[in-house]
Amino acid sequence: MTDNIPLQPVRRPKRHDSKHRNGCCPWSRCCGMGDFRPRTVWLGHPEKREQRYPRNVINNQKYNFFTFLPGVLFNQFKYFFNLYFLLLACSQFVEELRLGALYTYWVPLGLVLIITIMREAIEEIRCYLRDKEVNSQIYSKLSTRGTVKVKSSGIQVGDLIIVEKVSALVLSFPGSCFLRTDQLDGETDWKLRLPVACTQRLPTAGDLLQIRSYVYAEEPNIDIHNFIGTFTRVGLFDLEVNCLTKILFGALVVVSLVMVALQHFAGRWYLQIFRFLLLFSHIVPISLRVNLDMGKMVFSWMIKKDSKIPGTVVRASTIPEQLGRISYLLTDKTGTLTQNEMVFRRLHLGTVAYGMDSMDEVQSHVFSAYTQPTHDLPASRAPAATKVRKTISSRVHEAVKAIALVHNVTPVYESNGVTDQAEAEQHYEDTCRVYQASSPDEVSLVQWTESVGLTLVGRDQSSMQLRTPTGQILNFTILQIFPFTYESKRMGIIVRDESTGEITFYMKGADVVMSGIVQYNDWLEEECGNMAREGLRVLVVSKKSLTEEQYQDFEARYVQAKLSVHDRSLKVATVIESLEMEMELLCLTGVEDQLQTDVRPTLEILRNAGIKVWMLTGDKLETATCTAKNAHLITRNQDIHIFRPVTTRGEAHLELNAFRRKHDCALVISGDSLEVCLKYYEYEFMELACQCPAVVCCRCTPTQKAQIVRLLQERTGKLTCAVGDGGNDVSMIQEADCGVGVEGKEGKQASLAADFSVTQFKHLGRLLMVHGRNSYKRSAALSQFVIHRSLCISTMQAVFSSVFYFASVPLYQGFLIIGYSTIYTMFPVFSLVLDKDVKSEVAMLYPELYKDLLKGRPLSFKTFLLWVLISIYQGSIIMYGAMLLFESEFVHIVAISFTSLILTELLMVALTIQTWHWLMIVAELLSLASYIASLVFLHEFIDIYFITTVSFLWKVTVITLVSCLPLYILKYLRRRFSPPNYSKLTS
Repeated sequence: MTDNIPLQPVRRPKRHDSKHRNGCCPWSRCCGMGDFRPRTVWLGHPEKREQRYPRNVINNQKYNFFTFLPGVLFNQFKYFFNLYFLLLACSQFVEELRLGALYTYWVPLGLVLIITIMREAIEEIRCYLRDKEVNSQIYSKLSTRGTVKVKSSGIQVGDLIIVEKVSALVLSFPGSCFLRTDQLDGETDWKLRLPVACTQRLPTAGDLLQIRSYVYAEEPNIDIHNFIGTFTRVGLFDLEVNCLTKILFGALVVVSLVMVALQHFAGRWYLQIFRFLLLFSHIVPISLRVNLDMGKMVFSWMIKKDSKIPGTVVRASTIPEQLGRISYLLTDKTGTLTQNEMVFRRLHLGTVAYGMDSMDEVQSHVFSAYTQPTHDLPASRAPAATKVRKTISSRVHEAVKAIALVHNVTPVYESNGVTDQAEAEQHYEDTCRVYQASSPDEVSLVQWTESVGLTLVGRDQSSMQLRTPTGQILNFTILQIFPFTYESKRMGIIVRDESTGEITFYMKGADVVMSGIVQYNDWLEEECGNMAREGLRVLVVSKKSLTEEQYQDFEARYVQAKLSVHDRSLKVATVIESLEMEMELLCLTGVEDQLQTDVRPTLEILRNAGIKVWMLTGDKLETATCTAKNAHLITRNQDIHIFRPVTTRGEAHLELNAFRRKHDCALVISGDSLEVCLKYYEYEFMELACQCPAVVCCRCTPTQKAQIVRLLQERTGKLTCAVGDGGNDVSMIQEADCGVGVEGKEGKQASLAADFSVTQFKHLGRLLMVHGRNSYKRSAALSQFVIHRSLCISTMQAVFSSVFYFASVPLYQGFLIIGYSTIYTMFPVFSLVLDKDVKSEVAMLYPELYKDLLKGRPLSFKTFLLWVLISIYQGSIIMYGAMLLFESEFVHIVAISFTSLILTELLMVALTIQTWHWLMIVAELLSLASYIASLVFLHEFIDIYFITTVSFLWKVTVITLVSCLPLYILKYLRRRFSPPNYSKLTS
């Protein structure tokens, strides 16, 4: 068994500011990166291709060897933040603007760039290794030399690949093949497809290379249900921080202009403006970006190392804090909320129903049908009870036999290590048999008939074999098959029992169409409703016996209709419908798609956290609605508005008005109706839909899923998260602000394209409530504290310049200015990434705490202004205090003020911390020790003898207490009289 052949899924590079992408089709590379065009492919002859196609490789990298360094530098300097510091550093090459040594500007900038380049390099290497693993998968290719092995990266358009089990297949011989379309519509079921007639007759696979043939395929389009072909012989948080830095830059310009204005624009005032811009450049902190980037790496590492969400992978380490502000979560259904494993739950015969606890009775009835003598007692001599029992037994047997025959399931035999494939197929070995079908529902029904005694053991295009409980093989000839379509919503089969010669037409389908086909009854509609409300997928099974003459007449009309040149589909449907009348209703079957583990509590957590969940699925409306109810996406006390099918503007207008009158109800809408509404009433529809507690969109194409995500972003301005597990979810995942891929049965396409990869949907709760919340709060605290640290020293510089006649002279020079934001305060400030207000268990238990983050309060203009005021207060106290208490020499001002500044920053970190970690204590002590030790080498800037006096110590102590003690008192009073929500829980 082989995995899916990767046919050019391309992950577009992530943007660091936000993940919004253009609407370019991800398959554009398949068309030569130009306009979409049809293609003609010669089989087995890649050299005959008419146009140049890209290599068949997965490439999730943002850069290559040559574009890495230019690309990283461009992505860094496209931000105003980093561009500003580059210009600042370059200005120091101008002699008249130089304020100090060049290294005081270039070393910090270089450090930021080195860390960024290292982080990007690590991500690129990881991405390269993942891609290499997928691109190195080995496949078998037909060539003139026979079968040769080739890597998936070496496959070209036109190559003939031998595929045993895979998601897509072009040709097969001599009989039939099953394929999956999960990369288009998310359905992982196997669909039966027949090869073209001329390839069926080829004796060997190698003969394909000998025929001159090619395949014509139409250009790519968004319609996934139709195909024409012929065989001819970064994130929001970064933007907010960037906005704050622009405000700080504005403040920098204003302060510089004020300083020059107070000098009455004397002399070469324009040069003074530039000097003051350089002098107060610390107002915009250069260390902000590197601290945030390093913090994101720590947050990503914490996510990957969390033992409670094993297997979680962070593929985009630039946006973990986005997880803390999700307002809309858009999820796929099959394989994401459900396991995509159908289980048979109910058999209903009208007068009697059998559930999981009474299947032994069904098994008994089937067994008795094949063990009792074929001749029964005359009805007049048989007891009444016996007659009733035989009637029920025969009805059960007839229903089970119908279910065992009306399907497109094929049993496949594989070697199990003991029995080889040929022997297993010959003896119908149960241990070697697996079922392949066009739907998991189909497989579950056949598996159920096997469990009650009637086993499907063989099938080809013209016959079917069933094994009875006694081991007898029943042979049936398949005369006609009418496949299931989304339009007909039913499938049928005509078979002849080889032992009796009886011809029977069996049919099963949705109740909405079968109710008009079966004979009149008074229980079908009611029981279908009851089973649907239990979350079961309901199928109606019926039969009709045909005489030989009736079948021959039907076959002649059917063949004639299929040969029609005009209106062929309509004529064929009409002939089939002539047979679909007054059919005998046999039973109802109910199967259930199992939910993923803990889906209900996870959705409950998300709902309580203020996150609205939308389910976007390619499934039909009834199934999607049942799953939404079963998963408690739609709660029991919520009304449901099922949007009626609309095709015109007028119909959409009327239905929207009807929907507008509903309040607090969930919306269920199909993809076709959604397309009409968005075409004519996009704003009105999105306004109403966003007010709903839950939305279910069924029959959605991948393009529609991405469109819904994009509209939510544009209309609400809120952050979105998309969750899916299949290739059809990739466009939605990449369009969302945060994309989460679930690794499941549909492969790794979604997880490879996502920002975060999880193994189960339930892990999403902890990913958002714990890691998302912590990442956002920590990033907010870290960014604001870094700004405070820079504003504090800038305030001191402003006070110093204003006192000394507005001179553009730096207060601190050389290593003092570099050490302040690095070894003296870097570790304590960065240790804030380890802080947390509540334990993870409390965050999961009270998801309402997450709701507070949706308003953006941890990082807002209010909190920013508060930190600015604190910085101005502390910078002013330290500077004025130092100048007031210094004795004779200027160097004493530097010693007193700088030492007070370092101690103030260390105490402020301690004030900010809510939960102490041992590394925080180490960081505080290490920084203090580093400063004290470095004083020995700072004699150029600080008087060594002065700092050892008692006078120095008491002055520093007084200044530090005055700058910090009031803030400690205010924090105590606030927690005492107006505590935040989290503090109530921790207490």
